[in-house]
Amino acid sequence: MAKTGDRILLVENDPDISDFIARQTLQSVGYQVEVASDSATAIKKSLQHPPDLIIADLNLPTLTAKDLLYALTSQGMDTPLLIIAHKGQEHDVIQAFRLGATDYILWPAREAEILAAVERALKRVHDAREKQRLHEQLGEMNRELQRKVQELTAILNLGKAVISITDQRILLQKIVEGAVQAVNATMAYLLLRAPESKSFLLAAQTGLPEGWAKKINSPLDDGVSSLVAISGETLEVAGDPLLKFKIASLGKSVCVVPIKVQREVIGILVVIRKEIQPFSKTEQTLLEAVADYASIALVHERLFRALNETVRASKEAQKRQSAAFEQFRSVMAEEVRAAVHSIDFLLTGMPGILNDEQKQTLHSVRMALQRLSNSAEKTLPPLAQVKNK
Repeated sequence: MAKTGDRILLVENDPDISDFIARQTLQSVGYQVEVASDSATAIKKSLQHPPDLIIADLNLPTLTAKDLLYALTSQGMDTPLLIIAHKGQEHDVIQAFRLGATDYILWPAREAEILAAVERALKRVHDAREKQRLHEQLGEMNRELQRKVQELTAILNLGKAVISITDQRILLQKIVEGAVQAVNATMAYLLLRAPESKSFLLAAQTGLPEGWAKKINSPLDDGVSSLVAISGETLEVAGDPLLKFKIASLGKSVCVVPIKVQREVIGILVVIRKEIQPFSKTEQTLLEAVADYASIALVHERLFRALNETVRASKEAQKRQSAAFEQFRSVMAEEVRAAVHSIDFLLTGMPGILNDEQKQTLHSVRMALQRLSNSAEKTLPPLAQVKNK
């Protein structure tokens, strides 16, 4: 059955044969047929508007159907060619097949024979096109899969970096490199808000030209980051609208993503492509995920710094407490020694003779003081031990 859109070029100088094949047989069932009376015209028409099938008579004047095959092949065309042969031209048919002819029609032929030959030839065309379409589709699916693997690999590596790297400078560098890898960009940089002001400083970059890269740890005004800092929303700009901003000197497509902690913009991630290739919604989502990793890393760094301060303060407080305990123990030990010495003096009997009950009382007091001294020695650790912890 004819398919709408199938175009056939008939190369035939016999008007009777041409009318029978073109008008009566092919056009009547829906094929679009164009007729050329010689090979030169056929070659010109084929190059201008390649047909789906060429039907050529072996008995063409000047340039034969075999010459037509040569010419089309030399031009890199692979349009199938169906030849019309007459009785006694079997040898020419074989040569035509060797040159690449698809099929042949032995003239005179009936309409059914012509249609059958045309449908066989066009079926090969349709099958080849479908195969090519599937091949291209598979190729695109493979490329898309590779892009997804690249994106996931970049995100996974960032996740590992956030967990394992404590050096903020190294971690921020990993983040900008991961952003470039995730969306196949040209360059990227990350701005952090200075604690003492509202300006944003260049904290990390990859791919920036020297004039921009040397602004590391300094304020950087690219014209677009300030807008994102105010809005707190991702901004994607490409092409002519970008020309009004300073960042246009770096590339033609830009995606600017805020780095936020509880709705507060503490940093900005900027990713750039040199060519006009707008960042898709999926790529913007990926970059927002990268920005979330940056936010997590910055929060972790803040918490780690606060924890260290708390630990240092706790150690200082413990040292002060231990020093007070040491002083108390020293004073108490001195007082106990003094009391024991007095009791020992009384027990010698030198101040006066003591009765048994008094001696027993003094002995009890002396033993109690000794136990108190020993208990203090065990309970309160020496200051040197505290310092070594």
